[in-house]
Amino acid sequence: MAARPGDEHYNMAGFFDIHVCNWPDRPLFFMPLFSTAGYKDILEIEILYPDNSLLTRLDLASYRTVEKRDQPDKRVFIKQLDIPADARDGWYTANITLNNGKVHRARDYVIIDRLARASEQTPADEQELPTTPAKLSWKAVPGAAFYQVFIRDQWDNNSLIYTSSLLVDPELVLPEDLIEPGGRYTWTIHARDTNEDFRLGDFNQGSMSKPVSFSVQ
Repeated sequence: MAARPGDEHYNMAGFFDIHVCNWPDRPLFFMPLFSTAGYKDILEIEILYPDNSLLTRLDLASYRTVEKRDQPDKRVFIKQLDIPADARDGWYTANITLNNGKVHRARDYVIIDRLARASEQTPADEQELPTTPAKLSWKAVPGAAFYQVFIRDQWDNNSLIYTSSLLVDPELVLPEDLIEPGGRYTWTIHARDTNEDFRLGDFNQGSMSKPVSFSVQ
């Protein structure tokens, strides 16, 4: 049965969503995805326009794995594609065909619009700080209800060292001992318009800021 009764993003096979993404240095694009623990049973995933014509198929060889304690691993099949000129707002459908021939359907309502990227970050790009900062902040993004911050350590092969929870205010209070004296870091902000909406899915419109770097003396 569906994970949330009445939520058409879920079906017996898994969860479907499409994000409208505004990332740096590329045109607005769709990011359709399907998440499932039953990935071994899937033969094909088709994504359809509101008029039921074919938008795209998800590549079953392109996925990321989600691991949670005491739960089966999931695969999230993801694709990025520039938004076609004839794309319109409406209910987009995923047809998930299983190896046994059974087809499960899920739907997501998509509103095609551009969510602005976060700006006016503090610390600012290339700023050198005399001491470790207590928080990171930025200008509120019109239309954004939530933010998530990603921090990378440039002295450690630019590895991801911190991912925040969803934030409702345009600031992140930093955990103690995360930022070290003598370090150099980059951070990016993902803004999103909603979260776990029955009509729009996890979110409809999202944006990613350009990476901003700072160092600590």
